[in-house]
Amino acid sequence: MNSRKKLNFDTVVIGGGIAGLQTAIDLGDQGFKVAIIEKDATIGGTMIRLSKVFPTLDCASCITTPKMSEAAHHDNITLFTMCTLNALDKESNKVTASITQQPRYLDPDKCIGCRQCEYNCPVYVLDEEQGDLTLRKAAYIPFSNAIPQLALIDVENCSLCGKCAKVCPTDAIDYFQEPEDFIIEARTAVVTTGFNMTPADQKKEYGQGKIENVITALQMERILAPHGPYMRALRPSDGKEPESIAFIQCAGSRDKSLGVSYCSRVCCMYAIKQCMLLSGSLPLADLTIYYMDIRAFGKGYEQFYQNAKAMGIEFVKSKIASISQGADQSVALKYEAQEEGGKLATREHDLVVLSLGIVPEWDPTGICDIAKDTDQFIQCKMPKIAPTITSIEGMFTAGVASGPKDIVDTIAESGAAAMEAGNYMKHYH
Repeated sequence: MNSRKKLNFDTVVIGGGIAGLQTAIDLGDQGFKVAIIEKDATIGGTMIRLSKVFPTLDCASCITTPKMSEAAHHDNITLFTMCTLNALDKESNKVTASITQQPRYLDPDKCIGCRQCEYNCPVYVLDEEQGDLTLRKAAYIPFSNAIPQLALIDVENCSLCGKCAKVCPTDAIDYFQEPEDFIIEARTAVVTTGFNMTPADQKKEYGQGKIENVITALQMERILAPHGPYMRALRPSDGKEPESIAFIQCAGSRDKSLGVSYCSRVCCMYAIKQCMLLSGSLPLADLTIYYMDIRAFGKGYEQFYQNAKAMGIEFVKSKIASISQGADQSVALKYEAQEEGGKLATREHDLVVLSLGIVPEWDPTGICDIAKDTDQFIQCKMPKIAPTITSIEGMFTAGVASGPKDIVDTIAESGAAAMEAGNYMKHYH
C-alpha cells in the first residue's frame, strides 16, 4: 500500500465487534460498499472472547463466528485489522478517515495461517487473549477462530532468533515492515467502538489488583470458555478447584469515587450467568453474589434471576467495605449486611470475581468532533427516537459506543444504524 493512498467506500465502520459486524453486513446486503476499521489483529470484539450469553446460555462463539465469517467473505465488505484511526472528519457530504496500518511483520498476502512460526517460536509471554492467565508465543495467531487467520510478531518480546523466518513455507516474515498511512473517503461513518472495563487496580479497598485469586469478570469468562486457559474452572494461584466463589457487584459502577456514577446494566446478568455455568462445572462449590440491587431489565432476565436463586446460588444484599488476603490463599471480604440491620460481617472465599464497570473504549477528543455525553460515551442526538444519530450529520453510532447495553440491544441498534446510514445515502447523495 502506497503512502497516503486513498480508498473509496460508501460507509466506514469504526470497530469490528458484534455491532460493527452487524452494521456492515446489513449495509453490505443493501449493496453498499463498507470498510471495517479494527484496531485488534482480529475482528469479533469482546463477544468472541465470551463463554456463553445470557439468558439463553447459548455459545457466544457459535453466534459471533458466523458473523465474522460472513463479513470476511462478503463481496461488499473489506476488513482492515490492526489499524489506528488518526482522524475522522466530515466535510460537506464526505467523511474522511485517516488511518495507520500497523505492521504484523509479515506479508499478509503470503501468510497462509499455517502457524509454523508460532509452533517454532521459543519465546513465551503472557497471553492477553486469555486474561493473562496463560502463555502464548511471540509469533502467534490470536486464537483458533481469529479472522483473518494471519500471524503477527510481538516485536516487544521477540528475541530476533530468526526461527519463524526459517520455518515459514511462504517466506512471509518481514522483520523490517513499517507502519503505512492511508485515507478512506466515504459517504457515511458508523462508530461502533465498544467498551473497556474499569481498571481492576483502581480501588484501594479492593486490593488494587495485588490480592491473589481476585480476578475480573472477563478473566472468568475465559476460565469458563471451552477453549480457555485451564480447560476447566480452577483458581489462578495454585490450580485448585475453588470450593467457594464470590461475585462482587458494582465493583466499578455506581461509584462516584471512580468517576463512574452510572449503572453498567449487564453486570448483574453476566454474574448470574457465570454462577450458573460454575454450578455445572463445580456442582459442590458455594456460589455467592454480593449486590446492592439486582437489575434484571430485559426479556426473560427476571426469570433468569429467579432460576439462579432456585439453583441454590446465594444472593447477599450488601456493600463491600474491603477485600484483603485471607489464610491459605483465600480472599477475605468485609461487608455491610444490609438485610441484617447494616451490621459488619466477614467471610472468606477461595476465589473472588469483580464485576467491573463499563467505560468507553474510544475517546474522540482530538480525532473527531463528534460530541460526547456527560458519561463520556458518544452523545445520541435523539436517544428516544433515533438512538444511532450523533451530533454530526452523516455519522452514526451503535452498540456500547453510546452507552452500556446488552448484546440483544446492541444488535438491534446496529440494524437501526445501518438503516439510518442507508437512508441518509439514498436521500442526501
